[in-house]
Amino acid sequence: MKIKQTKKVDWEKELKDFLLYKKAQGVSERTIRDYDKHVNIFFRRHPNAIQQLEVSVMEYMGEDIKPATYNLRRSYLKNFFDYLKEEDLISSNPMEKLSKRKVQDKIIDIPIDTFQQLLTIPNKTTFVGLRDFALMLMMLDNGIRPKEALSLKISDFDLKHNCVTVSAEVAKTGVARTLPLSIDTIRPITKIINLRPDDWDENVPVFSSSTGEKLNADVVSRRFEKYSKTLGTDITPYSLRHCFALYYLRNGGNALTLQKIMGHTTMDMTRKYVALSDTDVKDSHTSFTPIRNILPHKKTNIRKIKK
Repeated sequence: MKIKQTKKVDWEKELKDFLLYKKAQGVSERTIRDYDKHVNIFFRRHPNAIQQLEVSVMEYMGEDIKPATYNLRRSYLKNFFDYLKEEDLISSNPMEKLSKRKVQDKIIDIPIDTFQQLLTIPNKTTFVGLRDFALMLMMLDNGIRPKEALSLKISDFDLKHNCVTVSAEVAKTGVARTLPLSIDTIRPITKIINLRPDDWDENVPVFSSSTGEKLNADVVSRRFEKYSKTLGTDITPYSLRHCFALYYLRNGGNALTLQKIMGHTTMDMTRKYVALSDTDVKDSHTSFTPIRNILPHKKTNIRKIKK
């Protein structure tokens, strides 16, 4: 691909300008960080990419990666290259030639007793163990995304009214939402807040490290890997989110309310939970259909086979 300008394009400077532009558009801080991360990874692997953009992009996107990873790369880089094109720094965007790949969403149905066992593993006599326990309960209670939960501050909680607000800056979709909290979830959250040292300011997240540092998703995933080994079952932070959605529907919750709580921008993902929970409808129908009362119940005579 040829560059319209003869001077060398400083992609680092252009990236800073691009991120400022996105901030002005109201894009969440999390998304800004993701743009920064993905663009930097690409140019670290292909430092001369601007001079041979199409070749570099095809090599990068042609790596053996999962469809979800491919789509993330495509989304962030396409937006950045669109910006460079609008600024007349490149002649065309090679990402336009690449289509999204179909991702098979995996919704894992884990029995309730497995989660009951999981909740007994964290050592609740320590700050870290109590924090993990409270975090698990909250994700099971309202399906909050792990990264959203790790950004929550004390001011986001309204414990008197049993709710927590995910601000627009923290929400993955950039849209704020308020989530309910059960009293059983509020109790350990209140405890970890009360255990905070006096010198921690309001910017220290509620679910922080024992030294007051913000946790990232990788740290929490490693914690869950540790608990999974003890449990003997693979549990990820997102397993708890899936569990909330499935059991919310199974216990009588409706899909529209679930969509709001989960923060889904469309019903597409919500429908997948509905479809999986529909297997319970068949079981319920067998037990509760009025036909069982209307028609006489006939016993099935099964003759034993003599050996």
